[in-house]
Amino acid sequence: VEAVHLIADGKAPRIPQPKEGATYEGIQKKENAEISWDQPAAALHNWIRGHDKVPGAWATIDGQVVTFYGSSLLDASVPAGQELAIKGASRPGLVTKNGLIVFGNDGKMVLVRNLQFEDGKMIPASKYFSADETTALELTEEEKKMAEDIR
Repeated sequence: VEAVHLIADGKAPRIPQPKEGATYEGIQKKENAEISWDQPAAALHNWIRGHDKVPGAWATIDGQVVTFYGSSLLDASVPAGQELAIKGASRPGLVTKNGLIVFGNDGKMVLVRNLQFEDGKMIPASKYFSADETTALELTEEEKKMAEDIR
């Protein structure tokens, strides 16, 4: 009761909380989530997964910021894929049927499943080189009739 009265009267003591020993981490900002490529695969994986979903770990590919989502460590032989230059990486990534493979400075691999571009468009990483291709939807005669009935 006494504390409530002190607060109501504006006389409650104000003791600032010390910063040392604090465990609270401030809100992560996108500009602080850039991937540093000079580290082992496990650290890359932890960085990507730690920033998944907000704010999203990112790197520059073809001059634009691309955000990486859904990583996992990959312990296998290097699969076949199409090389993708990533700014700052000592070795190009590989776009494979399962996603984008990036390499740590220890030579081990991290598989990234999804990529998001600056415009907000998200694609499976395996479709990076086919992202611009569009396929037209072709309806069968039955589907065309159904579409007309719906209209």
